[in-house]
Amino acid sequence: MSATPGAVDAQRKVVLVAGSGRSGTSLMSGILKHMGMHVPEPEVVADATNPKGFGEPRWVVDFHETLLKRVNVHTADARPSAWFDAGRAGTRELNRSELTTWLEEQFAHSDSLVIKDPRISWFLGLWRVAAVRSGASTRTITMLRPPAEVVGSKNAYYGGRQGDISRLAGWANVMLCTERATRGSARAFVRYHDLLDDWTKTVVRLGEELDLAEVAEAGTGKMQEVHTFVDPQLRRVRATWDDLSVPDNLREVAQATWDQLNLLAEPGGDTPEVHAALDELRRAYGAVYSDAEALANSSVVAAGPAFLRATRQARAAQAEAEAAAAFEAASPMRKTYLRTRRAGGRVKRRLQNRGE
Repeated sequence: MSATPGAVDAQRKVVLVAGSGRSGTSLMSGILKHMGMHVPEPEVVADATNPKGFGEPRWVVDFHETLLKRVNVHTADARPSAWFDAGRAGTRELNRSELTTWLEEQFAHSDSLVIKDPRISWFLGLWRVAAVRSGASTRTITMLRPPAEVVGSKNAYYGGRQGDISRLAGWANVMLCTERATRGSARAFVRYHDLLDDWTKTVVRLGEELDLAEVAEAGTGKMQEVHTFVDPQLRRVRATWDDLSVPDNLREVAQATWDQLNLLAEPGGDTPEVHAALDELRRAYGAVYSDAEALANSSVVAAGPAFLRATRQARAAQAEAEAAAAFEAASPMRKTYLRTRRAGGRVKRRLQNRGE
């Protein structure tokens, strides 16, 4: 997986906020918005899972979801091979042109954009290409939160069919490859807890590292807005490894990944030694996943026919329901015609059966 192309030196800039869901990406996007950067509208509406708002453009979410569906990848996909599937979408000219056009429209509102979506990690190369075509430079901020807390938070707020193992595997896959995809470009890593504990210190350092004029020039009014926006109580889930049920080998890879990513959040911590350690962890995670795939092969083979049967049954049930709804909505004359047609069909089938 190669790093994305180099940025250009321009007044226009796009700050990409990446990282696993439930890692503080919305908080970071909101802070930058309150400090004067522009989050394209309309935004995704706040709800109980994110009462302070998501800080993500609706168009971006829909764009990413469409691309992921086309390549059969989901937001927190644990498959190492999913990166190559998503990468193909990023090389298609149609997608590059669509994103470039949208970016040009947003630069009519501001020269400093904040783009946040947990799905963005899959398409960082695509965003870099579109930004360069728009005459803009990019910076990437990757949010960090302990993996056990991420899994615990997803369990608490998302529910669904995924469990501890698949969610932890998804975290490891997304974080390891996000780091690799941003390597060599303008980037910063920020701990969620640091933002909650002392956002001023963290954001000031971030502004210096990424040359964000909005942060450096923020006045008292904007600082007060951020003070009101940042709520230390946002850390509502405090899970540890003891709260999860996961295999030892996966937990060890995730913990080692977290340890190395933490070093990247330290001043001067983005070093070749850390890169080498993360490269090795990416290989280790791939081995863990391959072993799990091989172990579950019998289940995968058995699920194939069952899935096809379930699909056929679901389609038949849907067709029957649609036919019943159409019959109920039909006029009396149409209902009489449909009844006569069905009766004729039954007689025809009986005659054919007798002939056989």
